Amino acid sequence: MNYPHFPADCQSLLCQYLTPEIFDQLKDKETPYGFTLADVIRSGVENPDSSIGVYAGDRESYTLFAPLFDPIIQAYHGFLPRDQHRSHLEATALPDITLDPEGEYVLSTRIRVGRNLADFPLGAGLNREQREQVERKIITALGALEGDLAGAYYPLYDMDASVQSALIADHFLFREGDRFLEAAGLNRDWPQGRGIFHNHEKRFLVWVNEEDQLRIISMQEGGNVQEVFDRLIRALAQLEQLLSFAWSEHLGYISSCPTNLGTAMRASVHIRLPQLAQHPNRLEEIVNYYHLQVRGKDGEHSTTHDPIFDISNRRRLGITEVEAVGEMMRGVDALIREERALGSRLKKGFLSKKH
Repeated sequence: MNYPHFPADCQSLLCQYLTPEIFDQLKDKETPYGFTLADVIRSGVENPDSSIGVYAGDRESYTLFAPLFDPIIQAYHGFLPRDQHRSHLEATALPDITLDPEGEYVLSTRIRVGRNLADFPLGAGLNREQREQVERKIITALGALEGDLAGAYYPLYDMDASVQSALIADHFLFREGDRFLEAAGLNRDWPQGRGIFHNHEKRFLVWVNEEDQLRIISMQEGGNVQEVFDRLIRALAQLEQLLSFAWSEHLGYISSCPTNLGTAMRASVHIRLPQLAQHPNRLEEIVNYYHLQVRGKDGEHSTTHDPIFDISNRRRLGITEVEAVGEMMRGVDALIREERALGSRLKKGFLSKKH
């Protein structure tokens, strides 16, 4: 294996931190599950337009290849190798903010966490047999969910194409084709060992063996963040009685992509902001202040062509779940207040011209 060639305009964290010296230090190392430096960097090498460019294949990847992962984690999260992660899952501890009670702006709220089983490699390191074992263990645990969390599991290999397309269009289901995940090995053996669970109201979902082995999702229309968070917490409490999740005192919940370490949480809203869409600099100023991330309404790697945005917390490691959701809530509240102010000024300007 030779040191990879990156184009001159490559901006990924992999390009920034994979020096020839670190490459030579790590190139012959291999985790107990057989994951190598070549596996870690393959996605970023094949896709130099990646923002990050690395994926872990198991928990040991983060320690064995720490000379590469540690500076990437520090650059993204501001989290140092000596730091310890903390967890706090309690809906009553959220800020006392009611987001958009009139329903003018927030279309829906979604909070998800990634989880991986402690006794298996991560998705990029799974072979087909292991992936199917993971699926069976998760199906058993999901089948034990009670109350409003109870539902059914639908394997991808046996799913009608029209049903699959409808679920994707409604943002309920993941899909194959992401070139970043493909290069990392996360789409191997598609669609075997993969599926979706949802409760009867489709307010609680679990994706099985997408980027992480579980993407546990609580969602509903409107801006009742507390209700969405509470549902997620109750689901995690039930699942943790039957499943052991990969966890580190240093990095929190272990995930395939280092951006999802720590809480492994993404708390988001779909929100309509027609005035701020005309003032992108002001939008960017607010989301940066509250450590938020803006995506198109169709999720990661999508763009926005209308005034509907996907707004979520950016920080996941080194802050608790309550803090992550709280940042999203405060930031979205600030966006709504600014949207109203811009609309009010526009209305006043229109009336003054009219008279």
